[in-house]
Amino acid sequence: MKKILFLHGVNHNMFGKRDPVQYGTVTLDEINQKIEKLAKELGCAVETFQTNHEGEMCEKIHQAHLDRVDAVVINAGAWTHYSYALRDALAILKVPIIEAHMSNIHAREEFRHYSVIAPIAKGQIAGFGVHTYLLGLRAALESIRENQ
Repeated sequence: MKKILFLHGVNHNMFGKRDPVQYGTVTLDEINQKIEKLAKELGCAVETFQTNHEGEMCEKIHQAHLDRVDAVVINAGAWTHYSYALRDALAILKVPIIEAHMSNIHAREEFRHYSVIAPIAKGQIAGFGVHTYLLGLRAALESIRENQ
């Protein structure tokens, strides 16, 4: 069974409370439940992880390499735009990386338009709210199939 790791970045524990215009009212727990439900339907395993600590996120990525996960879907939040440490940790992985954002980062403030993760990602999905993650799961599975 294929295993996909979902990484939720800084401040994502505040989904449902933070800026509902951009992120809606869905909570991180509700997002994870939807991911797990779809994963079951698609016949794959998922693990979800959220932290507000950059080093913990890097360590989780290192563990994903050791555990040989099949793909990663990451919404790094603000780290997307400046965390070279996170980018370098992700570059260790030899599996598809799907970058995901609930809001359309290209329609927001200029500093959000640039991603240090995008050059090493298979692709980027942005602007579809909670559906971004579900599309990310489907994209990850398709990317795994392409690499076999």
